[in-house]
Amino acid sequence: MQIKLNLLKNPQEINILGLGKDELLSIITDFESQPKKASMRVSQLWSWIYCHGISSFDKMTNIDKNLRSQLQKVLTISRPIIEKKEISNDGTTKYLFCLKDRSKIETVFIPEEKRSTLCISSQVGCTLSCSFCHTGTQKLVRNLSAQEIVGQVIAVYDDLDLWKKIKSSEGASSFFEVITNIVFMGMGEPLLNYEEVKKACNILMDNKGLDFSRRRITLSTAGIVPKIKMAHEEIGCMIAVSLHATEDKTRDVLVPINKKWNLDKLLSSLRNDVNLRNSERVTFEYVMLDGVNDTKEDAHRLVRLLQGLPSKINLIPFNTWTGSQYRRSSSDRIKAFRDIIIKSRLPSPVRKPRGEDIMAACGQLKSSSLKDKASI
Repeated sequence: MQIKLNLLKNPQEINILGLGKDELLSIITDFESQPKKASMRVSQLWSWIYCHGISSFDKMTNIDKNLRSQLQKVLTISRPIIEKKEISNDGTTKYLFCLKDRSKIETVFIPEEKRSTLCISSQVGCTLSCSFCHTGTQKLVRNLSAQEIVGQVIAVYDDLDLWKKIKSSEGASSFFEVITNIVFMGMGEPLLNYEEVKKACNILMDNKGLDFSRRRITLSTAGIVPKIKMAHEEIGCMIAVSLHATEDKTRDVLVPINKKWNLDKLLSSLRNDVNLRNSERVTFEYVMLDGVNDTKEDAHRLVRLLQGLPSKINLIPFNTWTGSQYRRSSSDRIKAFRDIIIKSRLPSPVRKPRGEDIMAACGQLKSSSLKDKASI
């Protein structure tokens, strides 16, 4: 296994945070030759890392001291470094993380009364160039590893001191006292980093660790059609589709990937390839842009497009950023648009902008990483 080769050549360079249990087992068998004991050590490590937030082997008191010393010499349990933290007037917190290669990504914590969401990134930059999205103006640098994806969650748990709250609570439900949902709606297109995102989701959903249910993790995609079915079947978490237009001509401009997988291909795939479970719906994201996609005709056309497909439509007032050519639709126009959708009996909440004053709202994220060779 490649991890073992790296372990021999580059001691202290393997970060085991974000590795799957099979990868951990492969490493631990170098130190514990008996299969049962090696499996037990993996369970112990998993619990210390994902239930207690421990980053030092010295504190893993139920593991033999000599083994801890050996592990400390060749492995790390490291998180991304918080380079900057900004807190909005509405309580939204934006983190700027610096990665090992000095790339920068942003992650946003959004507290609400009944739920709180962590919005995480899957890439440094983005390759899709959606014209209304600030992140789209930053070219793709590279994909994130599962270690870096999971590391965002762990680093925020550290910062919010969640581990102490988990350990001091008696009920399992209080595990999500602060973070109840995770959404891949930060920087990047998660389905263009499929394998690492899948690996990260499996770790986040593991019931012996962080234990997020599949219904509390959402992958947002601009419409990478071949990967949507795979994600639904292999990962099983919720899917949100960035729709934003009801005609190909408009969507080609707003979401250029539409030129490869147009509305017909996208919606046909959702109808034919995604087997929704009981009470599940496909969530569609629809940014409201003044004079671009917000007419009553657009609303009626949207209803017709989604006919027969169990759907939920999140209407997102456009969040402005310097240099953008777009403006937010008026409140009256958003209401009129929503009224048409509601009459068709489709749920259509209007998303309240959060963190606008710190550029943390939907479509505003961007970091300052330089462009390297892209790896999709």
